[in-house]
Parts: sequence; structure tokens; C-alpha cells
Amino acid sequence: MTVLLAFAAGASAAAGLLLVIPKRRTPPARQRGLRLLLLLALAGRRIRPAGSPQDLRGRIEAAGRPAGLGVREAMAAKVAAAVLLGAASLPLAALAPGRLGVPLALAAPAAGFLAPDLWLARLAAERARRVRRELPALLDILRVSVEAGGSLPEALRSVGERSDGPLAREWRAVGREVALGVPLAQALAGLEERVPLPEVHALVAALERARRHGAPLAETLAAQARAARFALAGRIRDDAARAGPKIQLVVALLLVPSVLLLVAAALASALLDGGGEPLPI
Repeated sequence: MTVLLAFAAGASAAAGLLLVIPKRRTPPARQRGLRLLLLLALAGRRIRPAGSPQDLRGRIEAAGRPAGLGVREAMAAKVAAAVLLGAASLPLAALAPGRLGVPLALAAPAAGFLAPDLWLARLAAERARRVRRELPALLDILRVSVEAGGSLPEALRSVGERSDGPLAREWRAVGREVALGVPLAQALAGLEERVPLPEVHALVAALERARRHGAPLAETLAAQARAARFALAGRIRDDAARAGPKIQLVVALLLVPSVLLLVAAALASALLDGGGEPLPI
């Protein structure tokens, strides 16, 4: 009985979807392939979040250069993935029903070519979350180091050596570059390229203004720490607001129907075991 109830629920849902989706004429296989390639191209654009670097080198730097990956290695991986998926899709395309073989054979190489971009985007998003989480605390420590009498490059290197995380490693690299003779402005510009976040851009711009106008560096760092905390709190609230409808959707579509099916199965089992007699109330 439980199986029958579950089958009835699934059939009702499928029938509802068929009623909602409008009927269209089946396009030819060539038009399907062109539309699928266009959708994959648009998906490749949407893989990168807003404000992320558009060039491959910038995306690799934003991801933290995983495993020492360079532009040549990334392009080789993209081409290899496209070739492998294209070769693997040929048997599936031959076995596909109807005219689905041509779109499948066209979509597989494009998906393989875009797969490394998706991987880099996921790494860059995770790295950006970690940087935003640790930025306020590191700014406070940097302010204390500057107030103790250290210069900004020395404070950056000291904080980076005493901390762990992507932003601490980047600050440590800036301090070492300045110690080797690289100008501070050039080292901070490299930091912006490796960590392309609005918070880091604002920090570098504030440091440049403080150096140019002679403003107290400690006050500038304190203001940046407050701004970073405010931005982090706003992002947390936005994530919580977006998670609410998703949780409600899961409850409405999965949990409530499953509970109702269990109740219906229990009632049906009780009626069958009781020989059709009404249940005592």
C-alpha cells in the first residue's frame, strides 16, 4: 500500500508538471545543438561571479594558484577535458534515442572545456569567503603592530607570519617583496590582483590615501576593520535570508508529502488489518 501511495504521489506530480509546461514543437537536431552550445556559452559566463577577473590568469590568481597551476597548464587541462569528454560521448551519442545524439556530441566537449573554469570559480569563491572572515581580525592585529612602532611592510610580514590563512599568506608575501626592494605601492597592487575583492581594494586605496596625505595609519586601519566587520555581517544576513526560502521549499516539497504518505500508509494498514472495521476513536 505504501508503494502504491508513493507511486500515486509521483504520478500526480509528473502530471502536474506536464500540465504546467507548455507544449512546443520538437526543433531539429541542428537547432538543438546550436541552442545547447549557446546555453553552455552563457553558463560559462555565469560561472564567474560578478567582479571576478575575466582573463584566465586572473582567475587562477583569484583561486590561489592551486598546485602551482599556470596559464599553460590550465589551457592544457581545458583542451584535454574537452577531448576526453568528446571521445567518451561518442558511444553514448550513438546509443541515444532519436536525434539526441547530435546535441550530446556537441555539448560534451563544450562542457569539458568549461569544467576547469567551474573548478577555479569554486576555489576562488571559497578563498574569498575565508579572506572576508579573517580580514577584520587581521586588521586589528595590524593596527596594534603599527601602533607599537613598526612600519607597514614589517607589520604586514609580522602579522602574516603569526597567522594562517590565504590573506595572511598574501600579507607575508607583500612584506617579503618590500624587504627585497619592491616598492610598497607595487607590492600592494600585486595583492589586489591576487585577491580581487572589494574589501581588499578599499584597504589598499585607504593605505595609499593615508600615505599620500600623512593621515594616522592606525586610525585608517581601525576604520577599515569596522567597515570589514559591517560588510561581513551584511553578507551573513544576506546568506541567512537566501537560505530561508530554500528551507521552506524543502519542507513543503519533501518533508510534508513524506509525512502525509506515512500517515496514509499507517491508516491503510490499520484498515486492512481490521478487516474494514472503522477505527476506534
